[in-house]
This record gives sequence, structure tokens and C-alpha cells, in this order.
Amino acid sequence: MTRLIPDAFYWARSQKHTKGSATVVQVSTIFGADPDYWTLAVPGSDQHHMIDEFDIIAPIEFFDAIAAELRVAAE
Repeated sequence: MTRLIPDAFYWARSQKHTKGSATVVQVSTIFGADPDYWTLAVPGSDQHHMIDEFDIIAPIEFFDAIAAELRVAAE
């Protein structure tokens, strides 16, 4: 398994949730900062899934850069 980073975006796929299609997910700490409580959030929705329900394909660094800029702008 890829070492996940909180709030980072990844390409992932799940037979259960996306029928094997690749989708963008974000590592969410909404349920707690400890990695045992992390979930994968689907951007643009309120859906959170267990990490083990997805196969992580690759990180999306472009999304991470945009998210960092938005956080700075919000402050």
C-alpha cells in the first residue's frame, strides 16, 4: 500500500464503489488525526469510504498544489 498523506489527492479505483473505474479521492482526517481513522473522500460529494476498499493508483500532485493555494487564499 502507498504511504498516504493527510489531505493529499490520489487516483484510486474500487470494485465496490466505482466498478473498477479510476476516480480521484482525498485522504480525509475528518474522523480523527490518527491514521486508523482516516478515510477516502470523493471530492465534490459528502462520501467517505474506508481506505481498504480502494486500490491507490498514484498521487495527484497537481491537486495538492491547488488545494494548498486555496487554503492560503482562505486565510
